[in-house]
Amino acid sequence: MAYPWTALLSSAFLILVTAPAALSAFDCNAGDRVALLAVKHALGSPPLLATWLPNTNCCAWDNLYCDTTTGRVYNVYIYDAGVAPGTPVPAVFGDLPFLESLSLEDMPGLSGPIPPSFARLSRLYLLWISNTSVSGQVPAFLVGTNLSALTLPNNKLSGAIPPQLARLPYLRYLDLSGNHLSGSIPPGLLHGEYQFLVLSNNRLSGEIPASYGEGDVNTIDLGRNRLSGDPAFLFNRTRPTVKLDLSWNELGFDLTKAEMPWKMEYLDLSHNRLRGGVPKSLKDLYKLRVLDLSYNMLCGEIPTGRAMAYHDAASYLHNKCLCGTPLPPCRRL
Repeated sequence: MAYPWTALLSSAFLILVTAPAALSAFDCNAGDRVALLAVKHALGSPPLLATWLPNTNCCAWDNLYCDTTTGRVYNVYIYDAGVAPGTPVPAVFGDLPFLESLSLEDMPGLSGPIPPSFARLSRLYLLWISNTSVSGQVPAFLVGTNLSALTLPNNKLSGAIPPQLARLPYLRYLDLSGNHLSGSIPPGLLHGEYQFLVLSNNRLSGEIPASYGEGDVNTIDLGRNRLSGDPAFLFNRTRPTVKLDLSWNELGFDLTKAEMPWKMEYLDLSHNRLRGGVPKSLKDLYKLRVLDLSYNMLCGEIPTGRAMAYHDAASYLHNKCLCGTPLPPCRRL
């Protein structure tokens, strides 16, 4: 099943890369061409960039797009380029002042920190670096950009999430999953409509800030961290949340009377310290297709009827004393 949080960036990416065929009729800016050739050289001139040749119109090159009226490069996407281990992220990307979208994906050899020159990319609204060996901290200097989506999953980033990112007024999609980040989650990182907070598979600790219980948050994925405290403020029937994954943390609260967001499609609270019983509000979640409450301290009879029929025994295993369909019957004294 394709969930809306995966479709969002895919749709945005298609819009960016679906450009008119007439682009090649416009010669690119000479300064942009020089910068792009320096990028190619810095990456070891991979075959993927074979069309990037001197004295040719760079608006006709693969893996980038130009504005049809100005000839300025606004989108560069480089993936699976087979760069050599230890290849730094080219700092010369900072010499593309009209760059709005930059994607560097599936290049394990790409290493080192995100260059400070990226602070000059004032028009940048999508930065996507994934499945690389890029390391260092998530840079606070990115506040100088125009980011609405910061997507840096499955790299080797470490340190704390800079609270300065909350100053990005249009940031609504943040994915830092699959890194080595530590410390607490800063409050107020997201703004606007249709927000996504994806910080799973890190080493984050402390409590979830209450600010994420407000606003138009579609997805919160904080699984596999070291978070603690009471996340009860995330449960409200009128919230727009579609996906909530808090699994594999140290969260503890009484789940019994939690009011589940009625649009919820994915709920994973497994491997925590939840107590109480299975909430009756789950009975109204007809869109909920993934439910995992296993490995907690829940007890009592599981509610039945309506949408509860969608969930099998695996949703409730390894709790303190849950019973009733789809688990064995409760003992009657």
